[in-house]
Amino acid sequence: MTNRAISPLYLKQYLLQLKQFVKLQKLKNLVTALKNGIALLIVILTINQPISATAYDPSIESYKLYAHMMLGNDKQYQCLVRLWTAESHWNYKADNPKSTAFGIPQLLNMTSTNPYRQIELGYTYIKKRYNGNSCKAEAFHKRNGYY
Repeated sequence: MTNRAISPLYLKQYLLQLKQFVKLQKLKNLVTALKNGIALLIVILTINQPISATAYDPSIESYKLYAHMMLGNDKQYQCLVRLWTAESHWNYKADNPKSTAFGIPQLLNMTSTNPYRQIELGYTYIKKRYNGNSCKAEAFHKRNGYY
């Protein structure tokens, strides 16, 4: 008889603990979903142009993100993306057979094969030649038929 009196109490306590566990799991799932949502939003915001699945290269996106952090200005970044996409398609191995231009920014006599260093050197060139204005650099290249 005592077993019957204890069983419902034990069952009720078990159900309360189970309910707390389920709430905790839902909270953990919600936190995970929020983290994944934020990560997805960051990826969406850093990709500025639609690309096909076959052409996607995560390295290129990291190069672009690095350049964006250096510029710190969305308008200047958009101009730089268009400029260097036309020049090299962000290929750090891009080689111009008609000159000594090489790398992502297609600088003459470039020897560095490190894409991040190429971005730094390209930005330094834009700072010196175009007062740090990548939109002026892009306009110059368009006007002079470089692309």
